[in-house]
Amino acid sequence: MGRLGVTEILIIVAVILLLFGGKKIPELMKGLGSGIKEFKNAAKDDQPAAKKEDDTKQ
Repeated sequence: MGRLGVTEILIIVAVILLLFGGKKIPELMKGLGSGIKEFKNAAKDDQPAAKKEDDTKQ
């Protein structure tokens, strides 16, 4: 199992379109994008707190 080629990606996209339909894809991508954005913000907010905990342990 190696990298995905153009043909494999096109097949995956076609299957996704068949499963969800053209109208649902933008909604799914919007939800996925907002989820990733929230995850990044939470990870960014958590880093200073983790560093403070490490500093207080020493």
